[in-house]
Amino acid sequence: MNLFDWTLKVKGFNIAFAKAQLSRIQSIPEDQYFDYIEEKKQVIVSYHKQYNAFYKKCTENLTSDQWEDLPILTKADLQQPLQDRLSEGYSRKNVYVNKTSGSSGHPFIFAKDKESHALSWASFQDRYQWFDLDINTSKQARFYGIPLDFVGYRKERLKDWLGNRYRFPIFDLSEPQLKKIHHKFTTTAFEYLNGYTSSIVLFAKYLKRHQILLKDICPTLKACIVTSEMLFESDKQLMETQFGIPVINEYGASELGLIAFQNTQDQFQVDSELLYVEILDEDNKAVPHGQSGRVVITSLYNKAHPFIRYDIGDMGTLSRKSTPQKPILEKLIGRTNDIARLPSGKVVPGLTFYYVTKSVIEEDGNVQEFVIEQTAIDTFKVIYTATRELTDSEENKIKQGTYTYLEAGLTVLFEKVAIMDRSKRGKLKQFVSKIESTL
Repeated sequence: MNLFDWTLKVKGFNIAFAKAQLSRIQSIPEDQYFDYIEEKKQVIVSYHKQYNAFYKKCTENLTSDQWEDLPILTKADLQQPLQDRLSEGYSRKNVYVNKTSGSSGHPFIFAKDKESHALSWASFQDRYQWFDLDINTSKQARFYGIPLDFVGYRKERLKDWLGNRYRFPIFDLSEPQLKKIHHKFTTTAFEYLNGYTSSIVLFAKYLKRHQILLKDICPTLKACIVTSEMLFESDKQLMETQFGIPVINEYGASELGLIAFQNTQDQFQVDSELLYVEILDEDNKAVPHGQSGRVVITSLYNKAHPFIRYDIGDMGTLSRKSTPQKPILEKLIGRTNDIARLPSGKVVPGLTFYYVTKSVIEEDGNVQEFVIEQTAIDTFKVIYTATRELTDSEENKIKQGTYTYLEAGLTVLFEKVAIMDRSKRGKLKQFVSKIESTL
């Protein structure tokens, strides 16, 4: 047995059975798939109503059996002791336990039963095979954060070894460190890159500055998988140009597993085998395909802990071409709490401002990274790392773009920093509102 699969088996996750089960689900004919989803939705709801005290309490006042009337679970709802949320027959000893990153502001500990967790890994492996990647045998260049305490650090390094991964430090992405990363690719037969989008983009910019094509120095490369942060089309094109391989967008969550994965037709395909994804408006009503709303997800197989109509905290759009068997995530806009509020009363996704700035700020490659920070209702600060400060002309272009796409009269400030402040996990948050809690 392959090492990674063997590790899962030793931990009690029956990956062989999970792969067979996933294959059975995928063999369901398209004309029967809607009925499959409806059946699994009812089964998981009935199970948690019967065996989960937490969910029983959430639904005790329901007078309807309609799916649309079920409560929406939020991250804040789940911020209570794990033992109060586990189903009967489950404890910390017989489930997979982990915690969310807390990037939404509402971190919590969650659980998945072992069958459900094995299915999640089977789903990951299935998607990777679309691009001829095997988690067991394909060497991964990993661009992720890592705990800096002794035990946490050693634990992650062991997991990397078992997972056939080499992890690069991303808390320091200075020129000397990028040079070391570059050198490692000349001596290691990596098959794919995987990690936070912004970190891998920085590596691509380093390669561009030095006129290096990554596949020339590491010919075994097949693909690059980016996750956890927004992927912009210009960044994707840059990476594909400098790496010489396809760039694949991945959307997942630790509590749910893989949510969507870019397929070989360049579509962001939702995992419809294990999850049911809805796009809802502010009144918790489903919006038509093609319209944006809150991403709400149901885990169809997790019996240990209810994730039923769970608001993950993101905004997105399902394509009009979506079917029950093949939902396509047309847009992933960003977190629902990444909102910019303007003096006129207008409310826009923070990434709107980011798009406006990005089109101007990266014209000559001077700026490596930047984030937008809203410090007052009418004030935004552009914090950036660069080889030189922006000129007055460049700053004015950004200001004019802000007035055009947002509204006139806004104050735009600029601050050049030596190094970007990342979260403890190494993620780079593109937009931050410092006024949200006061509104």
